[in-house]
Amino acid sequence: MSLQQPPPTEHGLVWAMILDRKGGGSRIGWEGLASWRPEQGLLWVHFDISEPAPEKWLEEKSGLELPIAAALVAEDTRPRSAPSRNGLLVILRGVNLNPGAEPDDMVSVRVWLERDRIFTARRRQLRISGEIKAAIENGEGPSSPGEFLCVLVEGLVDRIGESVDELDEHIDALEEAAGEHNIMEVRGQLADMRRQTAQLRRFLAPQRDALDRLVRQPDAILTEADNLAIREQADRVQRFLEDLDLIRERGMVSQEEVVSRLAFQQNQRILVLSVLSAVFLPLTFLTGLMGMNVGGIPGAETTLGFFAASALLVALGALIAVYFRRNKWF
Repeated sequence: MSLQQPPPTEHGLVWAMILDRKGGGSRIGWEGLASWRPEQGLLWVHFDISEPAPEKWLEEKSGLELPIAAALVAEDTRPRSAPSRNGLLVILRGVNLNPGAEPDDMVSVRVWLERDRIFTARRRQLRISGEIKAAIENGEGPSSPGEFLCVLVEGLVDRIGESVDELDEHIDALEEAAGEHNIMEVRGQLADMRRQTAQLRRFLAPQRDALDRLVRQPDAILTEADNLAIREQADRVQRFLEDLDLIRERGMVSQEEVVSRLAFQQNQRILVLSVLSAVFLPLTFLTGLMGMNVGGIPGAETTLGFFAASALLVALGALIAVYFRRNKWF
């Protein structure tokens, strides 16, 4: 699945839109952002905080409390939700679908919601933001801050579900391939899959807790319908965590089976080498004995001595092999 090219930023402003609260909206720039008034509509500003301009604007001109502005531009984040008297801070993570990225390398999105303003911030491209923007341009976007959050959370959880499904299909394929001859390749893929599963679960657990806290603490911005929708997404995240636990257990069982197969193959090879050594040991002894440069070696005076000795060695080797076989040594 290909990704669109990331939109150009205007000194860290990916886009700013005024929503008409009916599903539509129009874009504005830095100048429109400075002159915006609540009666114009719901303001949504999306920042790329890898550039310095958004941090300065959020701290000096946004009117946000400094702890909130700092949380929106923080370098390291953890999924959480924090209602306050002026709004709602939500920090979530989404699956990284950028080219060359691993699904477990998740992208953080910071959201600040007020009755008339929405601020979102990211350091790397997140597809769901572009999808919400496209829906607004088509007149099918969210009409309130609560609905915006519901759409955002649902989009993030959908992507997580796709990644979990891919891991589930991958473990199915690896379980089938474990019985074939590419055991070493399967062993490496199982290790990578278990690492991805552990990383994904590490980020999903606090995301579930953040969504649970969001619906358990009443907030004026979220309606009852919004709370129900977010609760449903929290339940989905819980199911994904259970699926990841199952995938991890299946991966451990498959890896143990692969290790057992490798050990069995090695034991079989060692057994074959041991049997061959046991068969040729007396033959080597006899040839060494008969090869001594001393007088009296039987058959040394006749031209048939070599053939007689060879026949004797072949017969002796065959008898030893039959003995091992009858005793089920190989």
